[in-house]
Amino acid sequence: MCAVVGVINSKNASAYAYYALFAMQHRGQEASGISVSDGKNIKTIKAKGEVNQIFNPDNLKSLEGEIAIGHNRYSTAGNSSLNDAQPIAVNSVFGDIALAHNGNLVNKEEVRLKLIQDGTIFQTNTDTENLIHLIARSKKESLKDRFIESLQECKGAYCFVLASKDRLYVARDPYGVRPLSLGRLKDGGYIIASETCAFDLIEAEFIRDVKPGEMLIFTQGQEEFQSIELPCKNPRICAFEYIYFARPDSIVEGKSVYEVRKKMGEALAKKFTYKADFVVPIPDSGVSAAIGFAQYLKIPLEMAIVRNHYVGRTFIEPTQELRNLKVKLKLNPMHKVLKNKDIVVIDDSLVRGTTSKKIISLLRAAGANKIHLAIACPEIKFPDIYGIDTPTFEELISANKSAKEVCEYVDADTLSFLNIEELTQSIGDEREYSLLSFNGDYFIK
Repeated sequence: MCAVVGVINSKNASAYAYYALFAMQHRGQEASGISVSDGKNIKTIKAKGEVNQIFNPDNLKSLEGEIAIGHNRYSTAGNSSLNDAQPIAVNSVFGDIALAHNGNLVNKEEVRLKLIQDGTIFQTNTDTENLIHLIARSKKESLKDRFIESLQECKGAYCFVLASKDRLYVARDPYGVRPLSLGRLKDGGYIIASETCAFDLIEAEFIRDVKPGEMLIFTQGQEEFQSIELPCKNPRICAFEYIYFARPDSIVEGKSVYEVRKKMGEALAKKFTYKADFVVPIPDSGVSAAIGFAQYLKIPLEMAIVRNHYVGRTFIEPTQELRNLKVKLKLNPMHKVLKNKDIVVIDDSLVRGTTSKKIISLLRAAGANKIHLAIACPEIKFPDIYGIDTPTFEELISANKSAKEVCEYVDADTLSFLNIEELTQSIGDEREYSLLSFNGDYFIK
């Protein structure tokens, strides 16, 4: 769920990378970093924290050069050290190189063990470092060929951006699990980013999505770039990009995330059979689906839960203790609006159940009468190993309880989910998606 950005042929490369990372802060809040090449050397600044806490006009000014890559980090528990922050910058036979990665390599341990047995010394706990060592140990003559050969050893979901002294390399995995888009800057340079909302902020022109299995190579000072199509599988963009990860103003694989989420809300509304005074979205994740739900049933939508925007997402916090505390810090229900009302509460997903339980408890304390909880995705029954923080079955409430038991646990009067068919129809059933959280199809072998 990390964010990556790459910029080339721009005198404002570090600034554009900064603003792109700022726009994609929702994809990771634990650490951020930018590496910039001045044509001879690569300088990197990275630290734990959010983008605007790490960078300022002075240190951005020190990142001089026309090539930049950047990264916002999102990690699972126990892997949030500064040592694991990206980009990873090293000196190689090709001079300085820097690498950033969004996704998860499922054969990390297998490749890592083989490299260690061959004498490699690792400095981080990230799967990203595997690629650095694979490139270093390759016998190919060019960095391009070493990168291509090393990718053959990487299985999983990935979007890589790699900067050398005078080139920017970009690669997306053969299934296209994570999004990656190409844009044109106002000064003529190019930008690569995980989401198109990064382009909107800096007024870059969207060109196209990077294709699954595609490598792009940009050279400093050159207008044209090279596209190499590596072996491609049946593309499967992760459905969770539409459900939760992406910002609603992003376009993912040609589809408006906002419009898709509204359709998910409409699909929920079509099978809702109870009476309610109004619809209440969980801000901000449930707002788009709640709008679609309310519009379809022609009942009011009330923003009866106020979010404190100075508190980050509870789902991506690394420990359960922080998640529990942040629910109360983050969300406050309006007592006068909710008292004695029958309401429909809309959220995008239900993962562990602890957040939903706390929210419903707050709503009941605020005086709500009946609470119908509607979730704009199917039951999450399988852990995602391609980059989502659901590593075990034990953490997933729907993997261990029936829908009725989940309803009782969170203390809702009723609970409804989309089914898989309703989800894919909402996104668009003309293609396949990564749905492993719902159907257990671990398609990357």
